[in-house]
Amino acid sequence: MCGIAGIIRTSPNSTNSIAKSILGEMADQIIHRGPDESGIYCDEIVGFSHRRLSIIDLSSGQQPMFSPSRDISLVFNGEIFNYIELRDDLIKKGHQFITQSDTEVIIHLYQEYGLDFVQYLNGQFAIALWDSRQKRFVLVRDRVGICPLYYTNENGQLIFASEIKALKPALANGLTLCKETLDQIFTFWAPVSPNTIFENVFEVSPGQMLVIENGQLNSHKYWDWQFSQDDYLQSSESQQAEELHDLLIDATKIRLRADVPVGAYLSGGLDSSVLVAMIHHYGGVPLRTFSLNFSEAGFDEKSYQSSLIQHLQADHSHLMVKTEDIAQNFKQTIYQTETPILRTAPVPMGMLSSLVRQNDFKVVLTGEGADEVLGGYDIFKEAKVRQFWAVNANSSFRPLLLKKLYPYLTLPDSGQGTYLKRFFGEALEQPDDICFSHLPRWTTTAKAKRFYSQELSAELSGKSKDVMLRSLPEALKQMHPFNRAQYIESKSLMAGYLLTSQGDRMLAKNSVEGRFPFLDHRVIEFANKIPPKYKMKGLNEKNLLKKAMAKYLPAEIIDRHKQPYRAPDMKAMTGDYLGEELRHHLSVSEIEKNGLFDGSKVKFLMKKADSGKALSIPESQALVGILSTQVIIDQFI
Repeated sequence: MCGIAGIIRTSPNSTNSIAKSILGEMADQIIHRGPDESGIYCDEIVGFSHRRLSIIDLSSGQQPMFSPSRDISLVFNGEIFNYIELRDDLIKKGHQFITQSDTEVIIHLYQEYGLDFVQYLNGQFAIALWDSRQKRFVLVRDRVGICPLYYTNENGQLIFASEIKALKPALANGLTLCKETLDQIFTFWAPVSPNTIFENVFEVSPGQMLVIENGQLNSHKYWDWQFSQDDYLQSSESQQAEELHDLLIDATKIRLRADVPVGAYLSGGLDSSVLVAMIHHYGGVPLRTFSLNFSEAGFDEKSYQSSLIQHLQADHSHLMVKTEDIAQNFKQTIYQTETPILRTAPVPMGMLSSLVRQNDFKVVLTGEGADEVLGGYDIFKEAKVRQFWAVNANSSFRPLLLKKLYPYLTLPDSGQGTYLKRFFGEALEQPDDICFSHLPRWTTTAKAKRFYSQELSAELSGKSKDVMLRSLPEALKQMHPFNRAQYIESKSLMAGYLLTSQGDRMLAKNSVEGRFPFLDHRVIEFANKIPPKYKMKGLNEKNLLKKAMAKYLPAEIIDRHKQPYRAPDMKAMTGDYLGEELRHHLSVSEIEKNGLFDGSKVKFLMKKADSGKALSIPESQALVGILSTQVIIDQFI
């Protein structure tokens, strides 16, 4: 994982020159993304800077990279996993290569196919390309949003970078918090793309290409998750499982391509266990794994990790996370996420990547994406039960099916149906709402807004859901409800939170690259043609993945109840754990100075938390969200 940044003049009337010193300062802000090498290129129209994490072709492949005639220049963050096959095809077409790098393949692909070059890439990438002959500038991001890419327009210039902090040296007026985006985060856990927490700073959305020609900026989506009932596979369940098996093997093998050692994260869950098993059986590399353990038993999965480690004889390292570690690493984590968060889960992930780096690894494979692609999340089960429940909303039996999803949920001895309906009965009368699957989660999260100040509440439009709806395609209405839920999850929580705050940022902070075989676009496109009844059979999640991989894994891994990754939230943010520095950010004076939250309500919340009383889910999310917002203001504004 590297870091890129740059500036392009978009207006011929702009008097601003592009200074190498500014490009250098931009690169310095993201040195953690690429500590191995740096490079800068600058002319009167465009300036590029690059920080390199050397993984492929260590001796060459420096960036910015140029075509032989130097009319095309490029900086690139990420990996092109099929670069060997692409290179061979291009050589057959007459192209000559100087390096062995995947970066050079991008330049030749562009020369051969123009803007269609991106369709040939199997990888994770953020690319900035300048074609001086065509006077064309291109920004493009990978299909699902693994590699981050941000931009803003100021004084006739477009300024871009892998992280928002790298934009700051080029900005005349600094950064300003966007209150509408804050409201989106306090509803969906993440901004609605392309928004960010900062005014007039946007992300290049997953699967999007921006092109500037003749001073005009145009964008188009070159790829998206497609679901069509007309395209469902007609083959048998066993045939589909076999095809998924073969696809995942290849997706994993090409992600092991590197000139440095490659490891893997092992949580003890099905997804990471599948990956580790595939590396063991087909990777041809030593099996090296890394995992988190927690001092609080409710968060720990050590027994399942140990089962697989023993089964495959992996060389394994683990990190024990204590509750006090969460608060101690919180500010550093927020500096990397560059956005408020509602859960502390990213903090241990940053600690885990530190363990990886301490063991001299730069690359790890992880299991992110399997739940979204193959139907694994409890939210999909909830939606399935709620759709069944909605047919007879007055049923006392149907909501009790939700008990099967959460065996660890403590329910009262009597009135269980009423209790469950309070949590999951949101919009039960609107089963055709395209966001039906996600309304309970969003409604629960939005209760944290009770801690807004009166001024903020009055200023906000209260229409975050409308913003989300406008971001969704019309085709969503025709999708199967299960696929609809998958689409929304992939575009909101996965892209906006899991792959950024909890993924890329927590890896890159310690100069580690994550690779995600389940997010190979070929796997996604295949899975999107699988009928929902095979993805989730009854309430058995990831049914097809289990069928495809059962022969490699112990039964206790295949049959275990899904346990979502979590970290201590409320306990880590209260009492002696919190510490004076973080507690200062939650003081009435600091809260009221920033004007976003109600100081007296936050004080009451802290008093309740410090007393040891249990916080509700919205209260816990509010506490983490308020603190992280206060830290963002302190660090960036």
